[in-house]
Amino acid sequence: MFAIRMGVPGMKNFWDSLLDKKKTGEMDTQEIELFNKLAKTLRFLSNNPRHPGLRTHEIEALSNKYDMKIWQSYLDQGQKARRIFWTYGPNRKEITILGIEPHPEDKRGSYDRIKLSDLPG
Repeated sequence: MFAIRMGVPGMKNFWDSLLDKKKTGEMDTQEIELFNKLAKTLRFLSNNPRHPGLRTHEIEALSNKYDMKIWQSYLDQGQKARRIFWTYGPNRKEITILGIEPHPEDKRGSYDRIKLSDLPG
């Protein structure tokens, strides 16, 4: 089982904001949907990063750009398809979520626009 951490500053700030809104009941419908899907995806990742439903695969363009292996997993599908980007670490048995993005087009260079959070210290 892997501990899930959030990349800094982007993902940590985003996740903390979602948690605060959930606690105070201030989430709108889209945020509730995203929170539920993200929680389910994080649970799968924690238990088995190779869970078939995640369709996890390495994104070489991002691995080369960030000089570490970057993995992409499905968050949802359809017209609003989103993907989460993550890496192993910084410590053993940890996974760090580095970003959530709309599904990149399958065109060459489509991952160039993606900016990821840094690993937590």
